[in-house]
Amino acid sequence: MPAPAPPPPDDYSPTALPSTAARVLAFASIILGGLAGALIGWALADLQCDGDCTLVMGLAILGGALAGAGGVAVVATLALRAMGEWRVADRDRDRSAVIRRGGR
Repeated sequence: MPAPAPPPPDDYSPTALPSTAARVLAFASIILGGLAGALIGWALADLQCDGDCTLVMGLAILGGALAGAGGVAVVATLALRAMGEWRVADRDRDRSAVIRRGGR
């Protein structure tokens, strides 16, 4: 009995790029995190400052916004990368199941 021929190479190249909806949701969450950080920065500066504190207030808002958006951006990036890896792993698992059954 001859050995089965190896499957022909496919033209699929795995990508770590998540869906557009996932990227839009990640972007929206970063914006929301920045807004929440700005609100926290404003509240902290408002509680601690009396009189004319325009510079302190602006720096607190900016710092809070950058910290909030930066933290959410790290989490969103890790989540999007994990989604891309899961997609490749699912595709490889499905492909190996088809090959074991003798199909392509």
